[in-house]
Amino acid sequence: MMLAVAVLSASTAQAQSLTYDQAIRGAVANAPGAAAARAGVSAAQAEAGAAGSLPDPRLSIGVDNYPISGPPAFSLTRDDMTMGRVGFQQDLPNLAKRHAAQAQARAAIVTAQASQEVKFRQVRLGAGQAWMDLAYTERRLAALDAIIRSLRTLPSAARTAVASGTARPAQSLGINQAIAGLEDRRDELVAAVARARAMLARWTGVPAPEIAGDVPVIDLVPAKLRTALEQHPDMVSADASIHRAQADVDAARAEKRPDWGAEVAYQRRDPRYGDMVSAGVSMSLPLFARSRQDPRIAARRSAQAQAEAQREETRRTLAAGLDAALADHEMHHSQWQRALRVLLPLARERADLETASYAAGRANLTDIIDAKTALADAELTALDREADVASDAVRLTITFGSDDR
Repeated sequence: MMLAVAVLSASTAQAQSLTYDQAIRGAVANAPGAAAARAGVSAAQAEAGAAGSLPDPRLSIGVDNYPISGPPAFSLTRDDMTMGRVGFQQDLPNLAKRHAAQAQARAAIVTAQASQEVKFRQVRLGAGQAWMDLAYTERRLAALDAIIRSLRTLPSAARTAVASGTARPAQSLGINQAIAGLEDRRDELVAAVARARAMLARWTGVPAPEIAGDVPVIDLVPAKLRTALEQHPDMVSADASIHRAQADVDAARAEKRPDWGAEVAYQRRDPRYGDMVSAGVSMSLPLFARSRQDPRIAARRSAQAQAEAQREETRRTLAAGLDAALADHEMHHSQWQRALRVLLPLARERADLETASYAAGRANLTDIIDAKTALADAELTALDREADVASDAVRLTITFGSDDR
């Protein structure tokens, strides 16, 4: 008993109520995937700091004019031309190549930021749908409990009716069968609540999340969603791929320009002779562009054309996905309204009429059981359809919208 109380107290202490907005914000702040996406952006930004910079200089140390034959062979002091050398070399890539590297780094940052936004949307979508699933599953469970409670009042009435001879004994069994069937459905809903809570904990990091506040009314404007497609992270990433491909073309073209290098060396000889300083400039000679640089340029141009075609493919895919999702949302909304305005009122009216008929002696217990079971189905159906509409709104606004929701 003490252990059960301790476990219950610990569970209660860990429970945390979350509104829809709190779940979304908490998921973005705490989800490991979101943290990984931020690290990717930081890595790209740090990498860009070195893009286009000069390569590291080189230090060279050596011996010049070391004799290996004749009288001074293998001596460092007997030949006046033998000297120790310390040199400093610096390569100087052409400016076009450095600018192309900077453009590639900028495109990499944009790509990382777009990937981060994609991950953020995945996290927000997962948390938002988990919150909605938990909220509506709990509402379904509450509605079903109310129906079961109303049916539990019937067995005593059935026993009275059987004792008085106004009902057959078999009719009282139907009540227990109906209650058992509804309790099976209740067990499924209890498991569904646990699954939804586990998913919400997965996204938010809260061990035992609870629903707080009302289900939000999400403003869904198709025109705004279509306008926001151009700012969708998939489109931003596609644009960045095009910019990166153009930078790759520029980098390949820069290979046709010569690179430069500079070197200075200090040469120390025997004290009997003077020391020396040497300096020089080197230049690369891209003389075979037809077989070296030109094929690379052609390859980079083809990659740029590929990136442009992929951008159009991305745009069409997003537009088709949005239109299909809007069509589903319109269907779900129509079905939900039909359930609220037609199916549910009819089921309630039927239950009321059958109850009144039973009280007047014109209906039997089976009729009431059937009517109340149909009412339970209608209420759960209405909640299912409302949940579909809410889930559509979450998915559409987060997947295709331009704001955080």
